[in-house]
Amino acid sequence: MHYIWKEWKENIRGKGLWLALSIIVLISISIMFRSTALSFDKGFYILMINLFDTIIYFIPILCLFIGAFSIFQEKEQKTLIMLLTKKDNYASFLLRKSLGLYTVVLVPLLVWFFIYLLLLKFQFQLDIKAYLIFVLALIVMSLVFLQMGAAIGSFSRSRMQIIGYTIFVWFYFFFLHDFILLSFLPDVTYENVKLFSVGYFLNPLQAVRMFLETGMGVYSFGHMSRLLQEFMWTKPVFFLLGNLVVWLAASLGTALFFNRKEGYE
Repeated sequence: MHYIWKEWKENIRGKGLWLALSIIVLISISIMFRSTALSFDKGFYILMINLFDTIIYFIPILCLFIGAFSIFQEKEQKTLIMLLTKKDNYASFLLRKSLGLYTVVLVPLLVWFFIYLLLLKFQFQLDIKAYLIFVLALIVMSLVFLQMGAAIGSFSRSRMQIIGYTIFVWFYFFFLHDFILLSFLPDVTYENVKLFSVGYFLNPLQAVRMFLETGMGVYSFGHMSRLLQEFMWTKPVFFLLGNLVVWLAASLGTALFFNRKEGYE
């Protein structure tokens, strides 16, 4: 609880969280105004997909920066040393700090999208289940990239390193990952398509997008080919949850490993 309160006080005084939230609010409102010409009964789904396709470019990099600078600030201000000398190890600190980050970022985000739902009520016929799927997709995406940001902040030794690593991670998941998979595409067969599917859905952006679009009924897998059935060998929600577990564990492990290595050096 101490870490959550500490994180709240630091972010209320800082500008990063409010800047990130302001960007999301402005994007959401602009998409809503641009959707005024859509039909009352079907416009809601189009708005949700358009909003997701726009906001997906901003939430990952904003969460990466917030997570990275939050951890780095503890090292820069020497508060990390004080916390670790009070019979607290780095693993415990990182877990508590991560919980604080989750709370500070997700609570304002959830509050805003609750207000946004009330605004949409006057413009469209709402589908609460579809909206909850949309919010869950954003929560999972935020958690994954916040934890990646915390890992970056753990092993970075300067603010320039944080900026460089963050831009690389963002660029990799948006562009490089798919380009790498495209190079393997000619060799995909019925026997190895499941392995290709695992590589494809290791990209959190693809897992989140598939979960959202199938959950909202944009895509249907009712008449799939045998190859596509093997590619989608489990439900999108399991790809999403598996992705969340893998990247949270990988980010925590990377942060602990490189922090220990830095300590030895």
